[in-house]
Amino acid sequence: MPTILGQNQYGKAENRVVKITRDGDTHHIKDLNVSVALSGDMSDVHLTGSNANCLPTDTTKNTVYAFAKEYGIESAEQFGIHLARHFVTSQEPIHRARIRIEEYAWERIETSEANSKFIGADEVKHSFIRKGQETRLTEITYDGENWQVISGLKDLVVMNSTNSEFWGYIKDKYTTLQEAYDRILATQVSGRWRFNWTDDEQRMPNWEKSYEQTKRHMLEAFAETYSLSLQQTLYQMGSRIINSRSEIDEVRFSLPNKHHFLVDLEPFGLKNDNEVYFAADRPYGLIEATILRDGVEPKIPVDMTNL
Repeated sequence: MPTILGQNQYGKAENRVVKITRDGDTHHIKDLNVSVALSGDMSDVHLTGSNANCLPTDTTKNTVYAFAKEYGIESAEQFGIHLARHFVTSQEPIHRARIRIEEYAWERIETSEANSKFIGADEVKHSFIRKGQETRLTEITYDGENWQVISGLKDLVVMNSTNSEFWGYIKDKYTTLQEAYDRILATQVSGRWRFNWTDDEQRMPNWEKSYEQTKRHMLEAFAETYSLSLQQTLYQMGSRIINSRSEIDEVRFSLPNKHHFLVDLEPFGLKNDNEVYFAADRPYGLIEATILRDGVEPKIPVDMTNL
């Protein structure tokens, strides 16, 4: 039976690069996990084994490290743009580059004034602890004419200990869930947002500021929404971002409901007044949705695990 070659790409995945910027005695860290995928005129390498149009994946790895030195890492987005532009414009067979980046944040270790007298102020300026709140993400795609930048985060765990209800839902003979009028609402946020930036250098967003402000609006919406469902909270989070950040046209969230169930303490003669909960890790409700600027078509994939 005849076969044809379908969509394909290749590259070097998970290139871990740590860039230290030394500002005198004060150091700054950028810690990235960079994956490169290239596509274009690559049929022969599959069909005949000819490598004439194949840039070695080892070369893509080396480029990541060389660019960290040559251009520095101002932001994950800017670094990915440099890489994508390079691969597409420097190699004729390569028509499209996709750069996916995870960024791991670090913060300085704070020491007491008493301890700093012993270790010296310079020690504090280059001592760090890995932040565990979330992993920052970005994906840059470039085909020689069009850019698409999708950024986001994963593993951001948040909780409201009150101001959340869930009641009035459909009930059938299999329904055992009790209505809740004061419950814990917790989730582990995976979110992506798509920028409307194309290629105008003058209109390029401040990527670092945009990420911090987008995360702030997301968290403020989570905290300030009196929630009747996780769906309602998700929509408020996405709407706050769209309405507050003009550079973003689309937001997609995947929010698992990290269930907390009241423990029955009556067998022990104790009253549980919304104080003691069992934190269940599975199974869990999974709430997913896309929030768009009016008039904009969705482009973020529904399955965000592939970003």
